[in-house]
Amino acid sequence: MDKKVLDHDVPTEEPVTFHFLAKFYPENAEEELVQEITQHLFFLQVKKQILDEKIYCPPEASVLLASYAVQAKYGDYDPNVHKRGFLAQEELLPKRVINLYQMTPEMWEERITAWYAEHRGRARDEAEMEYLKIAQDLEMYGVNYFAIRNKKGTELLLGVDALGLHIYDPDNRLTPKISFPWNEIRNISYSDKEFTIKPLDKKIDVFKFNSSKLRVNKLMERQRLAREKQMREEAERKRDELERRLMQLKEEATMANEALMRSEETADLLAEKAQITEEEAKLLAQKAAEAEQEMQRIKATAIRTEEEKRLMEQKVLEAEMLALKMAEESERRAKEADQLKQDLQEARESERRAKQKLLEITSKSSYTQSMNSSTTALPTDLPSFNLISESLSFDFKDTDMKRLSMEIEKEKVEYMEKSKHLQEQLNELKTEIEALKLKERETALDILHNENGSRGNSKHNTIKKLTLQSTKSRVAFFEEL
Repeated sequence: MDKKVLDHDVPTEEPVTFHFLAKFYPENAEEELVQEITQHLFFLQVKKQILDEKIYCPPEASVLLASYAVQAKYGDYDPNVHKRGFLAQEELLPKRVINLYQMTPEMWEERITAWYAEHRGRARDEAEMEYLKIAQDLEMYGVNYFAIRNKKGTELLLGVDALGLHIYDPDNRLTPKISFPWNEIRNISYSDKEFTIKPLDKKIDVFKFNSSKLRVNKLMERQRLAREKQMREEAERKRDELERRLMQLKEEATMANEALMRSEETADLLAEKAQITEEEAKLLAQKAAEAEQEMQRIKATAIRTEEEKRLMEQKVLEAEMLALKMAEESERRAKEADQLKQDLQEARESERRAKQKLLEITSKSSYTQSMNSSTTALPTDLPSFNLISESLSFDFKDTDMKRLSMEIEKEKVEYMEKSKHLQEQLNELKTEIEALKLKERETALDILHNENGSRGNSKHNTIKKLTLQSTKSRVAFFEEL
């Protein structure tokens, strides 16, 4: 820090212009760029690199990016304000794209404006983020290239980015021949100009290459440290999310316990009441039987006088009414006992469900296990987080997670539909301006990009295909290039 600025390798002419730039590019701008000002400055940097052709961008994507840049600067399109020629002084497309087609500035403006009008309602930061989300999928986004040689002396390019190390043919900076993700690399060391890469798998031999520029080591080391920092921050974010989820599960467990206690109390009360009602019903049935017996005894008694006969008939009638009343009351009590038994059964079922819910909350550990397995790829010096207490863990099968999964699936479908619509628009524009292309002005990168497109290759699926090969076979292939 004590070294003077002018002691560095800077131009000697005055004035000296310095640019404040990000050295390491985020892998996912939407997740990693938190502050709006950081996002804005990074947007300006990526936009300049695309315009300066340090990042290759195909013509149709250049027009789409230009429309988002216009939305970010001018806000919503208004035909009364944004009249023909309002973009005449704006630098929106790479010169390579402009020179590749027989199109006037007015024709380019017309096509940019058509897309610009569709972005209505997007604030500046939203338009800039859409720009970055498209730019980060470009093949050369965030890649630093260095000239290297393998053991055989073959001249190659080493590409260093947030995803890992990539080996390129010097004539093709779009498609790597080999890729090594950071989580497969254990260590990087150098001696003089020779670099040694040690794979995570200790059974695989190290591979070496030579570089004429010493600064490649510093960048690789910084890139690795930046990636470790990012992984550490992601681990901390996951820890915070797990802790929040743990607290939520504790609350659910408490509620389940309370529901269980209430169910048990309700079941006990209902059982007691059912027993009392059943005993009352038995007692009433017994009294009804006794009344019936008394009626029969009275009928059997010989009564000769008319007065005695009348009194006896009245007693018989009263006995019959009492017996009927007792029978009705006994039936009512029996029904009430049956209902209480049913309520008791339902209460016990509720109790069983409450116990099952509590068991699910306290026994599931699938998420924690997946979290533990995912952290194995993190650097060994990363802190481990003990997130489980009182036997509580994350349950992927709970209602909230099902709802969250449905929301994620819905967003995924919406994103796929949006991507499909966007790709259709890009293809439509590509077809529309294809007739105006000057084939003789195509650059090598234009031709390579078209070949990748015809094969269905993109940045991410190319790297994915390469990393499906074993590390050992990739090391061997690198040495044989």
